[in-house]
Amino acid sequence: MSEQLHAQLAADIAETGGVVMLVGAPDTGKTTLAHQIMSEGIRSGRSIGYVDADVGQSTVGPPACVGLRLVRTAEDLDDLSTADDLRFVGSTSPERMVLQQVLATATLVDVARRSADLVVIDTTGAVSGVVGQTLKYHKMELCRPELVVALQRGAEMEPIVGMLRRFFAARVETLPVHPNVVPVSPEALSERRQQAFAKAFKAPLERWRVRPTVFAPTISAGLDFARLDGMLVGVQDGEGRCLGLGALQYEEDVLRVITNCGEGMQGLRLGSLRVDPLDHRVQRVNLREVMFGFDH
Repeated sequence: MSEQLHAQLAADIAETGGVVMLVGAPDTGKTTLAHQIMSEGIRSGRSIGYVDADVGQSTVGPPACVGLRLVRTAEDLDDLSTADDLRFVGSTSPERMVLQQVLATATLVDVARRSADLVVIDTTGAVSGVVGQTLKYHKMELCRPELVVALQRGAEMEPIVGMLRRFFAARVETLPVHPNVVPVSPEALSERRQQAFAKAFKAPLERWRVRPTVFAPTISAGLDFARLDGMLVGVQDGEGRCLGLGALQYEEDVLRVITNCGEGMQGLRLGSLRVDPLDHRVQRVNLREVMFGFDH
C-alpha cells in the first residue's frame, strides 16, 4: 500500500511542479523519494533542481555543504555527486549551525528556481527538539515550498507537521516510510561519511600559504595559529560560492590550506570540524572555543 502512495505522490508532484521539501528522521527514505520524484519529473519533461541539504550524508557535493544538482536527463540521476553549485555550512550536524544551514539551503533554492520548474529539497534528519524544529521552521520561512512531505514510521513527525501547518500556508502531507527502506547502522554511516571526505580530499592536493586576512570569520592577529591546525574550511570563490573543501595545516610557523580546489580561491570560511586530510577522520569542535578559548 505504501509503495502505491509513494508512486502516486511522486507522479502528482512531477505533474504539478514547484518546490517540494522532504522532511523526516534518519533512515526514512527522503533521498529515495527525492530520486523517485525526479525520475517522474524527467518523464514529464520537467527541468529539475535537486537541493541536497543533508550535510551529514551528502548526495550532491562533499559533506558539510549544501549542494545543487541540475537534473535534465535520466543519465543525470545515475550520478548526482557533482554539484552545479555549492554552499559551505562547516559541519555535518545542524547543532550550532542553524543559521548557516538555513541560508545555504535558501540561497540554492533561489538559484534552482531560476533554472528549474521542479525543485526538490532534501533535508537532514534533525526533526526533534528545539534545534530540529527551529531548523525546519526557518527553512520553510526562507525556501517557501508549496509542498512539504513528512516521512514517518509512527507519530514522530507530528510536532513538526503541526507547527508547519499552523504557521505556513504550504500544503503538508505525511507519508509512511517505504517498506524497502532499510535502517543503516551508525558505524556504516560514519564509514560512508569518511569515504565522502576522502573523495573531497582526493589527489592531487596542493598546499597554499594563507594570510589571516582571507578568513571568515576574521582571525585576530593575536591568535595562536596552532589552534587552527586541522580545521575544516570552505574554499570560496569571491561570489559566495564554495569551490570545495580544505584543511588548515600549521607547521614551522606557517599556516597553509591543503585542498584540491585552490584555483580561483579568494577566501576561506572556517568550519566547526577538524579533519585529517590523510585518513579523513573528522572531529566536531566549537569554533568559538577555537577562536577565543572559551564558550559562551
